[in-house]
Amino acid sequence: MIKKLLNKEKEYAKVSINKNFKNKSVDDKFWIKCSSCNNDIFKKEVEENLNVCPKCNYHFKFSARERIDLLIDEGTFVELDKDLTSINILNFPEYEEKIDKYSKKTKEKEAVITGYGKLCGIDVVLCVMNPDFMMGSMGAIVGEKITKGIEYAIENQLPVMIVSASGGARMQEGIISLMQMAKISQVLKKLSDNNLLYISILTDPTTGGVTASFAMLGDLIIAEPNALIGFAGPRVIKQTIKQDLPEGFQKSEFLLEHGFIDLIVDRKDMKNKLYKILKIHGY
Repeated sequence: MIKKLLNKEKEYAKVSINKNFKNKSVDDKFWIKCSSCNNDIFKKEVEENLNVCPKCNYHFKFSARERIDLLIDEGTFVELDKDLTSINILNFPEYEEKIDKYSKKTKEKEAVITGYGKLCGIDVVLCVMNPDFMMGSMGAIVGEKITKGIEYAIENQLPVMIVSASGGARMQEGIISLMQMAKISQVLKKLSDNNLLYISILTDPTTGGVTASFAMLGDLIIAEPNALIGFAGPRVIKQTIKQDLPEGFQKSEFLLEHGFIDLIVDRKDMKNKLYKILKIHGY
């Protein structure tokens, strides 16, 4: 009988594969893949580390509200002009729908949050751009909110900090969005004339009209590690000049080496570094 069993033709179970099956190495709910070191990291571990990869120090994107919680003392932030919303000035197709979509997605009304509060006990005005709202693009309301925030600082003799994270001017508002570059730059000149400090903080990404205006006008310009900072993207520049670009071009480390920014500061050290800078400047 044993001989009969050994000589019996082998049978294999047939397994059908679901055509809708997606080959995922990790569950998105619990794990995140670092785009820098390619390691799969426990999502909670990244969140507890201020959205920074614990293995390679890659800085993931940070929402505007998270940024405010990081920099401003608990319970001291007062938001300014929170009810200002964009309108479709140029009757651009589907613009209202886009605004509504991103408002629901982010639970914010615009791509910037402005207000005042205390940083380690020091009164400051803080403007934080939100890259999750239409790529942090700058339109009329973004320009208005930042301008009014700076005017509040002048009236109350406070230092200003602007955290940039933007794809540039908002195309749906055309020339009106480009006008915000001059508008904000002009009020920053008034801030300077009043001998008040302006600290510009650049995060990934800071590009386009934001880079070409207020982001690079700080008395002190600080960037997070490995942040993309530039006007046009590297691909566009390469196609235009028909040359290969240097390694690390438009990253914060490249800009620091070439004198475009003053400091690179890790996210976890940012509040303490800002406090020291404010104290040095007499606040």
